[in-house]
Amino acid sequence: MKTAVYPGTFNPITNGHSDLVERAAKLFDKVIVAIGVNRQKSGTLPTEKRVELARQVLGHLDNVEVCSFDTLLIDFVREREAKVILRGLRTVADFEYEFQLVGMNRALDPKIETIFMAPEEHLSYISSTLVREIASFGGDISRFVHPLVDEAMKELHRKEKS
Repeated sequence: MKTAVYPGTFNPITNGHSDLVERAAKLFDKVIVAIGVNRQKSGTLPTEKRVELARQVLGHLDNVEVCSFDTLLIDFVREREAKVILRGLRTVADFEYEFQLVGMNRALDPKIETIFMAPEEHLSYISSTLVREIASFGGDISRFVHPLVDEAMKELHRKEKS
C-alpha cells in the first residue's frame, strides 16, 4: 500500500490544502493529513479544532485520514509505515525552505522520499497566514476556505473580541 503523509499546521486548512489532498488521494492508496504543533508559530486555532475542521472538510475522501502529531516528522512517517512525505509548493520562496527540509529529512532517513505538488493556479496565492490575518481584521475569507472553516474563524474572532 502506498501511503503519503501530508504534514503541516493547517492553521487553518485552506482551499489550496484541500486541492492538494484531493489530487493526492487519486495518486496514493492512503493520504494521512498530519496536523502538527509548530512551536515557532503562534496557533490561532487549537490543534484539536484544526483536526476537526480538516476531518469535516476532507470527509468525502475515503482514503484520507486526518490526525495530529507532536513528534519529529520522520518518526511519525516511520510509525505510520509511509515512505512518502507530500509537500505543497506555492511559490519559488517556498521551494528554498522546502528544499532544506528535504535535505534534513533525507539525512535522517534516506528511505523516505519527499514529493512536491503545486495547487491549482487559481489557489496558489492562498496561505494560512494571510487567511488568518484577513480574518483577524474581520475580512471576508469565504473564497479561500471551506464554509465550516470560515465560520470557525468568525467564531474565534467573536470570542477574542468579547
